[in-house]
Amino acid sequence: MVLGLTAGAAYGRDARPTASGSVAEQVLTWTAGDPIDRYLTMPQTAVAGPATIAFENSAATGNTTGMPHTLTFDVSGSDGYNHDVRLNILANPGDASGGKHTAQVVLTPGKYRFHCTIPGHGQMQGVLTVTDGGGGADTTAPETSAAVQGEQNADGDYIGHATVTVTAADAGSGVERVEYAVGADGPWQNYAAPVMVHEVGDHLIRYRATDKAGNVAAEKSVEFTVAAPPTDDTAPPETSATVSGEKDAEGRYVGMATVTVTASDTGSGVNTIQYALGASGAWQAYTAPVMVHQAGAHTVRYRATDKAGNAAAEKSVAFTVVAPPAEDREPPVTRAALSGTVNSDGAYVGRATVTVTATDTGSGVARTEVSLDGGPYLAYTAPLVVDRVGYHTVRHRATDQAGNTSAAQQAAFHVAEGGGAPAPNCPEYDERETVFVGSVDSGVPNRMTRSRCTVGELIEDERDWSSQALFLKHVDTVLDRLLADGVLDAREHRKVYRAARQSGIGSPGQTEGYRPLFDGTATSFAKWQQVGGGAFALNADGSMTSSPTVPGMGMLWLPQRTYGDFSLKLRWRDDAPGTGNANAGVFVRFPGVHGHPEEPRPEWVAVKYGHEVQILDRPDGDMYKTGSVYGFDRVGLGGAGVTPKGTWNDYEIRVEGQHYAVFRNGVLINEFENDGGQDFTPPRGDDPGTDGRRYATGHIGLQVHGATDVISYRDIRVKEL
Repeated sequence: MVLGLTAGAAYGRDARPTASGSVAEQVLTWTAGDPIDRYLTMPQTAVAGPATIAFENSAATGNTTGMPHTLTFDVSGSDGYNHDVRLNILANPGDASGGKHTAQVVLTPGKYRFHCTIPGHGQMQGVLTVTDGGGGADTTAPETSAAVQGEQNADGDYIGHATVTVTAADAGSGVERVEYAVGADGPWQNYAAPVMVHEVGDHLIRYRATDKAGNVAAEKSVEFTVAAPPTDDTAPPETSATVSGEKDAEGRYVGMATVTVTASDTGSGVNTIQYALGASGAWQAYTAPVMVHQAGAHTVRYRATDKAGNAAAEKSVAFTVVAPPAEDREPPVTRAALSGTVNSDGAYVGRATVTVTATDTGSGVARTEVSLDGGPYLAYTAPLVVDRVGYHTVRHRATDQAGNTSAAQQAAFHVAEGGGAPAPNCPEYDERETVFVGSVDSGVPNRMTRSRCTVGELIEDERDWSSQALFLKHVDTVLDRLLADGVLDAREHRKVYRAARQSGIGSPGQTEGYRPLFDGTATSFAKWQQVGGGAFALNADGSMTSSPTVPGMGMLWLPQRTYGDFSLKLRWRDDAPGTGNANAGVFVRFPGVHGHPEEPRPEWVAVKYGHEVQILDRPDGDMYKTGSVYGFDRVGLGGAGVTPKGTWNDYEIRVEGQHYAVFRNGVLINEFENDGGQDFTPPRGDDPGTDGRRYATGHIGLQVHGATDVISYRDIRVKEL
């Protein structure tokens, strides 16, 4: 809860923190979770007078994103609503109360309007109607009585069992509850049906009732005796006891032992079971298994009687309880060792082998994981061999049997071509299995050439060509050289040249030179990875759409590549249900999301360490509209050329150095100069930061903000500049 911006209490004349042990006339409960457009539960009516306001926004109520929510009573204006309760409660799962807060208020007849005051989410609102309650005050307690029934003998004792029926009536506010208790000091229990007493002996049943106005009737009681039915039973019950629990190697019980006593009688039936702790402990009624926590040697004695009065001989069980070992709170320690032939530049020639070891002095190592070049963490089962020429990183971590996971450690190294030669200076990067020219697949294997570049890397289809003729001349020159070197045959030469002509690269208005990141196929969709909440699904028309049934905020990202200067093109469509608009965005230039040393939640790495280019056509709510660089540079909807919801939009995000340009449907709608440059300082909390400093290279991702923020994407492609 907050007072203005000061944490610690609700504010206002009528909003008071609930004191320990206080009792409110009524409790009104609101809950929140992942949705940002509604409370999960909220009351609609109440009765005038004192009330406890309870507001919970926690993991238990379904908050998986850590998003804070508020509950605020409106106190402004003269619009027919009550304004006499000033209440503003802020709750989030990570606060000191775990997202659970209460305050006491006094309600008056009328209507109260309440809402969420987080910027951009004012649509979370509702109305609480308070009624007078009517009628005079009820000060008269209920009338109560009890009747004992059953077959009686000549002495008035009940044979075998007795049934106690309690009744209560209240002419005022009505009976709220009826309670009963067994014996002179037994606990009060809710009375829901007649109480049946089978145990032979003298009995006392106490009872009382409370009405809806809070009046409690004076305690009353009935006494009676249950006698055993006539029988010729002379045999006592059969008894036994078992001890259960976790044992150590010496048979001692670790932390606790549970003693379960059983008794059976084939004659008149078991009447009582009793147990006692130690050699001199008092006998107690056995009603449930006995749990012994104290470390040391123990004896539990037990006995039973049947309804004919026969008593079984006392028996006992002996056992020892030892204290459990200290809880393991220390994570494992991991180390990575690199091996291979190293050249004069310190690079590994041809290949490097990474051997990871993990040790844990507590509960023991449960699993070890590694991540190669920012990819997902995979189980480590054998040394990792890396033979791809270039710079590599291997992050490693381990988890012990107690669930402690170590902070990720990183090993970085270079792999050089065999013989120590420098890495090839290829015009482009292309490791696809076949040669693509633009988006046209030639079907020819993308072989490695003598220059140690692939065929696709030598065909510079990502350059801007002034004419198709000039591009085709370049392709023909490259192919002739590869034909002479024996890399391609004549048939393959013709197939690649035909693909170059079909690509249209260099033609007026052509949009080729872009590599597809998502082309609508299952193969390209499988290269993306979801982290955090939400989900995307592949559609039959070659698009992907976020799920309206999977809650939470998350991101679909491409872990295989990072990009520095580039032009990213895609198409997006706002498919939010109802009349609202989807809140989404495109993340660029963020680091690998798994095992980040400063941010354990993968879905937040892009928010805190990259830039989000916003997608939001809603006129109200969040101030950052479509085309904004979220948290740094905002634009409104006026110059964005808003299209009707459900319409495909073209988006281009062009990043050169620290200059960002955003185009919507071919129109430049925003330019942003990232003055902070590459010297990055991590922000605090979940704020994207305000100093503008971000990385010069990074990954690409697509945000899903929540289940109701349904967004579709298609034709995602990139050109490195």
